[in-house]
Amino acid sequence: MTQIPVGRRERKKAATRQAIADAALRLFLERGYDQVSIRDIADAADVSTTTLFKHFTGKEALVFDQDQENETQLIAAVQQRAEGQSVLDALREHALRAHLPIALHPRALEFNSLVESTPALRDYAERMWTRHTNSLGTAIADELGFERDDVACVALARFILQIPALARGRSDRRAATERIFDLITYGWKTLEASPRGKEASEPAPARSASANRVPKED
Repeated sequence: MTQIPVGRRERKKAATRQAIADAALRLFLERGYDQVSIRDIADAADVSTTTLFKHFTGKEALVFDQDQENETQLIAAVQQRAEGQSVLDALREHALRAHLPIALHPRALEFNSLVESTPALRDYAERMWTRHTNSLGTAIADELGFERDDVACVALARFILQIPALARGRSDRRAATERIFDLITYGWKTLEASPRGKEASEPAPARSASANRVPKED
């Protein structure tokens, strides 16, 4: 999970990085992405452009400043899950803990609008999610004993990563997230066989500690 910097130098670097990212997002939201230069951001954060590039590879990376941390937490959710907990249950728990608070951030709508309205950011986000898909798919495959490029593991990773976008805009994001995970966990036939609205009043089938764990190949 996220490591808190313990040394003075590490704390200073983390604070500088955060100040740059905060300044960039503020300027992007105020002026528009294309109207803000790297120099504008460096000046607003009171750092040199050289310092800025020590922390970020470019303008797009400034918007997705927690990209690497998010990926690290995703992999940790799989690899460091509790003993007996299934991969899917661990990822469900992570999604509910990590994504729902972000969706409730007061500037979440502005941020999403910025990304959706800026082609460069949309392209960067797609590349970012593709990389996350590969990393998460590999982690899942490793845990379950499959080949690292197993298509089912890659597909599962892709589905999991799409859940925040699918739940966005729903009046009850938690319920939407849970319902999507139920679909992935129990399959369409289970949901299709249920009366309309049943999931809102009755709990899903109990998940055992070993549920959804694919047996390792001999």
